[in-house]
Amino acid sequence: MTAHTHARKDAGPDAGTNPAAGAPGGGPAAGAPGGGPTAGAPGGGPAAGAPGGGPRAGAPGGARAARRISPNLALDQLVAERQARGERITHLGFGESRLPVFPPLAERLAAGASRNAYGPVAGDPGVRAAVAGYFARRGLETDPAQVIVAPGSKALLLALQLVEPGDVFLPAPCWVTYQPQATLAGKRAFGVPVPAHCGGVPEPGALRTAVRAARAAGHHPRLVVLTLPDNPTGTLAPPRTVREVCAVAEEEDLLVVSDEIYRDILHESAPPFLSPAEVVPERTIVVTGLSKSLALGGWRIGVARFPAGPAGERLCADVASVASEVWSTLAGPMQAVAEYAFAEPPELLERLRRDAHLHGAVAGAVHDIVIAAGAECRQPTGGFYVYPDFGPVRDRLAGKGIVDGESLQRHLIEESGIAVLAGVHFGDAPDALRFRAATSMLYGRTRDEQRAAQEAEKPLELPHIADSLAAIRSGFTALTAG
Repeated sequence: MTAHTHARKDAGPDAGTNPAAGAPGGGPAAGAPGGGPTAGAPGGGPAAGAPGGGPRAGAPGGARAARRISPNLALDQLVAERQARGERITHLGFGESRLPVFPPLAERLAAGASRNAYGPVAGDPGVRAAVAGYFARRGLETDPAQVIVAPGSKALLLALQLVEPGDVFLPAPCWVTYQPQATLAGKRAFGVPVPAHCGGVPEPGALRTAVRAARAAGHHPRLVVLTLPDNPTGTLAPPRTVREVCAVAEEEDLLVVSDEIYRDILHESAPPFLSPAEVVPERTIVVTGLSKSLALGGWRIGVARFPAGPAGERLCADVASVASEVWSTLAGPMQAVAEYAFAEPPELLERLRRDAHLHGAVAGAVHDIVIAAGAECRQPTGGFYVYPDFGPVRDRLAGKGIVDGESLQRHLIEESGIAVLAGVHFGDAPDALRFRAATSMLYGRTRDEQRAAQEAEKPLELPHIADSLAAIRSGFTALTAG
């Protein structure tokens, strides 16, 4: 095991280095966040080009090479530019819920427009109480003092990395941002393969082995990040697996960061949801937000719930200290939105129910298409992703020049007009023929189409969704044709 080894059990010996992070559809981005050259320095020192580190290797005159933006955002920009030129692209590359704003949320935003004062760093009392109630309804009794609101859960995740010393253990594959944030914080990130039946959590036995090996090598294991449900695999770890991971965290004295931003997008086929905060409450920090469940990605509303007791109070205070120096507080109008949303009035719960039905139906349809094309793929149970593996048809793809995730991503967009994000960007093996498809991009190009998708009991029968699914089916059939 090496630093930033995001490998699956079936990956090759160099699996897990992520040289192409930040360069979707292209070659390796030397020195990009998440790339092999920046994944921790030998002996535990700062990585070249990382905060506190020296110049990046290969930079002219010793200058630091420019960092690149996150690969999913870069791909979304690329697709938007090509669509603006008139190209027809079926966009499965960006993890955004393309749905209209729920009107009562817009009303709360407008009503909160006069809230132009800074206010408390952690959030106003009303919004923190609403978030505490949200968690209490999910079996987690919460004092408002345990809550911080912020401009997106990304900011809170980075703040946690900055204030809690020690190295981080990640599922492999995992969301594109976890490892670059660890690098920015001057840490090592260790990837641990996910179980065969789900993503979002390290396989418990492999996690134990990895932590002990890292400690024996002189590293400092401290954090393990879970994603429930998962991005990129679109699956939810069942309670037994969550309990086993939590047991390892207790044995090895790890803090658990549970990213539950997809918690309210469970499909009908999902197993029961168990938060690590129900199992090891004294060592679990939960982060969530409104970007995914309520399609408010651009509004940037995130929250964190810290453990009760002295250790949790210290961690909460430390994150608030970072907040005070970086984002000051969540904007007042957004706090008005969050207070309404986390109170979960009946009309909002009905909107969530309808959206979860839509997400599950479309993700299930894309899953069936990739299976028919010869891929292996876990059944999606939460969120809006599928993560197929075209390894079973590797020989056929090799005849088309497709030998790894990047060439598979390139081929699909150039030959079939289908945009996906290669698994290497999620810490998967570079030679793995896997990618993430974000099915939430299929709900329509216009607000009218998107609203129709939300309201439909049978969204797959809507012409615009049926047409998109037909294009995907045609592209994947052509991809694996002999």
